[in-house]
This record gives sequence, C-alpha cells and structure tokens, in this order.
Amino acid sequence: MSAIGTHHRRDPSDPSRDLYDPRVSAIADRLLELGLVLPPPMSAPPGVVLPFSPVIVRGDRALVSGHGPQEPDGSLARPLGKVGVDLTAEQGYHAARLTGLGILGSLERAIGDLDQITGWTRVFGMVNAAPGFVSLPGVINGFSDLIIEVFGAEVGAHTRSAVGLAELPFSIPVEIECEVEVR
Repeated sequence: MSAIGTHHRRDPSDPSRDLYDPRVSAIADRLLELGLVLPPPMSAPPGVVLPFSPVIVRGDRALVSGHGPQEPDGSLARPLGKVGVDLTAEQGYHAARLTGLGILGSLERAIGDLDQITGWTRVFGMVNAAPGFVSLPGVINGFSDLIIEVFGAEVGAHTRSAVGLAELPFSIPVEIECEVEVR
C-alpha cells in the first residue's frame, strides 16, 4: 500500500503489490492516489498584468503570494462573488480546496518536488464575505483539510488566520497566502 514518505505505488495489475519508483515523489504519488490534479499557472484575466512572483524561496522558506481558486486549465474557478450571498459556505469550502491545489502547483513549479516541503508554517485565508457571514474558519478549512490530507498531520499542520473582507480581486470568493519550510 502507498504511504506518505515512500516512493511506492500500487501495481495496476495487482493492487495488493507495491512497486518502488524512485522517479515518483511521495507527494505526487499521494495526489495521484487521491485523484487530484494540480493546475497550470493562473491565466490572468484579459488586460491584467501580475508583476510579482507566485512563490519566492529564501533559504529554507518558500513564501507564497495570494492565490485564488483555479479550474484545471488555470482559469479562475467559478462561481465568483461573496460567500454568504453568491456562494454557500460549502461552495466557499470547495473554492478554498481549489485554491490549495493552485498553491501546490505553484510550489511544485518553484521548488521542483513537493517532497521538498518539510513543514507548513503559516496560512492566511481571506474570504470575500457577505455582511454578517461569520463562518470564515469553515470556509478556509477547505484548504487546511486538503493540506493535511495530502501531507499528513505532522508536515501539514500549520498556524492559520481566516478573515472576512469586503472585496477580493476579480470577485474571487477566497484568497490564500502561506509560507512553508523547504529543504
């Protein structure tokens, strides 16, 4: 059986048999096992220039710029708008999960292999919240649950803030920035 921290995958012809493959990272294997696909870089809306890097690595830290939810083709995921009026809390949770996949894609492009992540340290989750919507932590749980599901509790555990804002860029429902430790 496949496990985090190993480079094994199940033999498709015999699921009870493990195959060692040093070319496959444990995290890539885990994403495959979960049926998750990382999107390509975000496609900015027409006429928009984003003059910053999605990830900057400094020493043993990778700082991740704010990301929003993405479709598998890199475009902004729908629906857009405010959680609590245009989206339900459950749709916001799903948007936070999609945001996590986009962040993982950016990290993979920046550091080459998600197994280089030794710890998630800080997560700042922002929700495009309707007035009176206060279930902000439940929305950002979509991101936290994904990270712990993929990396396990030891590496995936992180500190976190979840705040509601009056507006987010392009009317995205969720924006998340974070910091991870890398080897």
